[in-house]
Amino acid sequence: MTKSPLRVTVWSENIHERVSARVAAVYPDGMHEAIRAGLVEQLGDAVAVRTATLDQPDHGLTDAVLADTDVLTWWGHVGHDQVPDELVDRIQARVLDGMGLIVLHSGHLSKIFGRLMGTACSLVWREADDREVVWVVDPAHPIAAGLPPAFVIPEHEMYGEHFAIPQPDNLVFISSFSGGEVFRSGCCFHRGKGRIFYFSPGHESFPVYFQPEVRHVLANAVLWAHNPAPARVIPGTVHAQTGWFEASGLLGAVAPNQLDEDG
Repeated sequence: MTKSPLRVTVWSENIHERVSARVAAVYPDGMHEAIRAGLVEQLGDAVAVRTATLDQPDHGLTDAVLADTDVLTWWGHVGHDQVPDELVDRIQARVLDGMGLIVLHSGHLSKIFGRLMGTACSLVWREADDREVVWVVDPAHPIAAGLPPAFVIPEHEMYGEHFAIPQPDNLVFISSFSGGEVFRSGCCFHRGKGRIFYFSPGHESFPVYFQPEVRHVLANAVLWAHNPAPARVIPGTVHAQTGWFEASGLLGAVAPNQLDEDG
């Protein structure tokens, strides 16, 4: 039986590329197309990748698209406020049901990331041309598979601590910068059945999404974020009557008095 490809939707604002000649020179087809191409390059027929952008009808994320998405990648910056809360509600529901989410770079201030983290998600930053060294601090994690102990992004925006996020379930990467700052640049979280990965490299003015190591990270992240278990609808608050456990049959053939006698 042929295995179905993993369904990935690459979402981006696609604003910088349309208003900035500098960004358009780096990403003439948009950052979303560079990310899509990297996933196809790394994963081939194992993935079916579509793109979606803020300027499309329903911002490219209809109910049908979200239902047909195993993993969603999210790049946002200047258009956070243009994403309607109703869409954030629907994305959050899909994540809780098991859709993977990969939040990139300035997406740390997106509505969906803030909603899922429950914190300010603020950080220290400097837009310059710092050298960034991305250090693998959890080499056993699947997202780090096949990577060297560290790799260099020659020019990049600096992100530094304190990064106001909850304690990550797994910390895969830490970055250091030429100014001396450090940053938790690769963080994993779980919400409901959904797996979330935040990865900071990816400023719009630098060709980060063409870098082989970054493409390798994103491909690994997509594979990790995919939860193959069927989606489970989480019920609302349920009142449990006294004796429900005994009546449920979960005790099997063991009689209550036998439990008392045998422990």
